[in-house]
Amino acid sequence: MANAAVVAGTAFGVIFLAELPDKTMFASLAMGARMRARYVWLGTSSAFAVHATLAALVGGALAQLPDRPVKLASAAMFALGALLILRGSSETVDESGFDATQRFWPAYSAGFLAVFVSEWGDLTQITTANLAANNSALAVGIGAFVALCAVSGLALAAGRTIATKVPLLVVRRVAAGVMVTLSLWSLVQAFS
Repeated sequence: MANAAVVAGTAFGVIFLAELPDKTMFASLAMGARMRARYVWLGTSSAFAVHATLAALVGGALAQLPDRPVKLASAAMFALGALLILRGSSETVDESGFDATQRFWPAYSAGFLAVFVSEWGDLTQITTANLAANNSALAVGIGAFVALCAVSGLALAAGRTIATKVPLLVVRRVAAGVMVTLSLWSLVQAFS
């Protein structure tokens, strides 16, 4: 088992890159343009805490299964993740459903619900479970949670400038490259 800080850092990097081109970033951009960013961020972060915890627990449970099948399944899931990232179309967000008030509960609730509902079975949740299956579930969960909150925070703080400064295609290619690398690494571990 790797050092917890290295595991958390790896989880952070992988999840951060995978979440950048995701719908949650665009939802955060849209909500941040109309609501108080810190309230929305508290809502999105609360939902991410639920998702990262559940994914890490599921991955931790997978660690109790035989090693080779888990690593082969992880390799397949990382490869699938790379494919999904590369073929993903530009995602748009319908802003009409968001409350434009500046009060805490409407902004918090909009942030929480947008993430809580949309992230079930999402690539980052599956990736978190895959990473936790082969590493410390706690370290992976913490790294994933911090990465998810960081992406949401960046989107809220930077607004729409993120989308204009960094081409989405570049972000997708880097994230897919990381996923392919993790897939190959899992395959090597399965047979070594």
